[in-house]
Amino acid sequence: MGSLKNGENVNFSAPRPFGKKLKSDLKETFFPDDPFKQFRDESGAMDRVKKGFQYFIPILQWLPKYNLNMFKYDLLAGITITSLAIPQGISYAKLGILPPIIGLYSSFVPPLVYAVFGSSKHLAVGTVAACSLLISETIGAVASPEEEPTLYLHLVFTATFVTGVMQAVLGFLRLGILVDFLSHSTILGFMGGTAVIICLQQLKGIFGLTHFTSKTDVYSVLHAVFSLRKEWKWESALVGVVFLLFLQFTRYLRNRKPKLFWVSAMAPMVTVIVGCLFAYFIKGSQHGILTVGHLSKGINPISIHFLNFDSKYLSAVVQTGLITGLIALAEGIAIGRSFAIIKNEQIDGNKEMIAFGLMNIVGSFTSCYLTTGPFSKTAVNFNAGCRTAMSNIVMAIFMALTLLFLAPVFSYTPLVALSAIIMSAMLGLIKYEEMYHLLKVDKFDFCICMAAFLGVAFLSMDIGIMLSVGLALLRALLYMARPATCKLGKIPNSNLYRDVEQYPNATRNHGIIVLQLGSPIYYANSNYITERIFRWVRDEQGNFEDGPVEHVLLELSGVTSIDMTGLETLTEIRRSLQANGIQMGIVNPRIVVMEKMIASKFTDTIGKENIYLSVDEGVERCRDLVPKLKQTETGAGSSNMRTMEQQV
Repeated sequence: MGSLKNGENVNFSAPRPFGKKLKSDLKETFFPDDPFKQFRDESGAMDRVKKGFQYFIPILQWLPKYNLNMFKYDLLAGITITSLAIPQGISYAKLGILPPIIGLYSSFVPPLVYAVFGSSKHLAVGTVAACSLLISETIGAVASPEEEPTLYLHLVFTATFVTGVMQAVLGFLRLGILVDFLSHSTILGFMGGTAVIICLQQLKGIFGLTHFTSKTDVYSVLHAVFSLRKEWKWESALVGVVFLLFLQFTRYLRNRKPKLFWVSAMAPMVTVIVGCLFAYFIKGSQHGILTVGHLSKGINPISIHFLNFDSKYLSAVVQTGLITGLIALAEGIAIGRSFAIIKNEQIDGNKEMIAFGLMNIVGSFTSCYLTTGPFSKTAVNFNAGCRTAMSNIVMAIFMALTLLFLAPVFSYTPLVALSAIIMSAMLGLIKYEEMYHLLKVDKFDFCICMAAFLGVAFLSMDIGIMLSVGLALLRALLYMARPATCKLGKIPNSNLYRDVEQYPNATRNHGIIVLQLGSPIYYANSNYITERIFRWVRDEQGNFEDGPVEHVLLELSGVTSIDMTGLETLTEIRRSLQANGIQMGIVNPRIVVMEKMIASKFTDTIGKENIYLSVDEGVERCRDLVPKLKQTETGAGSSNMRTMEQQV
């Protein structure tokens, strides 16, 4: 380094034009995967058009390569997930206080749409319990499903349409970043809290109750269960416990022997079939075992003319659509990515949002309610060996056959069987071990998780998720407002400089402090950064063994951006340090920071000779400089540092 003139390798070229910087920022924000690269690589116009269609319609990528061997696997997977989709569709529709046939409709049209536009090979489309309950809670507040069932159903279709539009718009605008605000801790707590209240609500079906509370908090549900204990039907409870034990045994068997996953996958259908036969032969309604009731034949009727945008209900509809849509996106994309990683593959989150949006828009037009990629069905699809999204098409075909010919058979399905199926599925969503892991690793993450869990369980679903997201945002703001800074020392026998607290053996340079800043410098954290730098210097001044502080080097490689307040802060820090005989240097600012330093003339203020390419270069340069503070002045330096913040 001694053979190089100071700053010789530092790039002081003129800042990039505004248009170029804006293009770069937009590309990194919205197109980090560079989707247009494949179009640029093609020389012919027709090839570009072909690539464009394949990019926006993923089925065009894999369908030309499809073969019979792949179909054998997809056929088996499709049949397997159909056996799960039928009982889940009926169960979750009842959970959303919708006609059971709507749950079957929702497993016919949406999977076809997703197979065309979805980018995941393994995701299996269907309804989910959490969104079903949230729909009933929010829409039920403005339209009673018992007193106004037609209006309630139409508002659910409308909320599904709003969900689809929101999801598709986010995908087209490539705003998947918004889904990232629903952190893993939030989703974990939300799903756990939802599972608890859903399990408690299924006590209505287990005990054969006909009237129940519409509230979803734990207190209201338990109060309703025990206040109606005179109406409990022991026959229904006995059948429910038997079904629940059977389902839990199959889950236990699957966990012990993963190759027997199909046993757990088929168990809900077996429960429904056995329940239908049992209720039919013993005339279950005479013994307190209630059944689903009439299910008419036929595929999905058109429902676009039922969409209701009346201003009286619009706020509830939009609220439901937005909240359930974000939850469905977060769950579906996270599940799709998790299974893609197992196969060392990737899925495009923005394509997934478009696919979810289109299938919910089309679904709202064809008597379906909100669908996404549920974990249980996707896991079964993956374990069954699916090769492509053709398994969703197979499921849709078999669901159409069920709707055309077998729907009336399922009218004998006991409600207690559906309650047992839902409870068994929900028990698997309460991840005790993951919550405990959060407690051990990150207490704040655990608090975020518990805010969602307890908020959903004891207040309401929307309040619970807002509390959790609010805590997560507060944490992010704290990270930005109180960025990490550290003092660097040199690792022995190397040119590496690392945090002296992490590496106590790192050597310090007498009279030189190297401080690393690891956050954007902007108006919200400028005062803190100023105070923290002065505190480092005061502490070092108080250490007489190391001698007086003569140079402060700010290592900025971790500073991703800086605003005008940040630049003014650096100027004032330099001025205060200089007034106390201390020189300030800048080490390795990134291109965005350097451009603003050049444009604001900060580089002229501090001097280009005080901007270094590396810490090692800066330290060597500082050692070569004539000390600015004489030994006789160091006594006053310590007291002067105490008033630095006041000077700034």
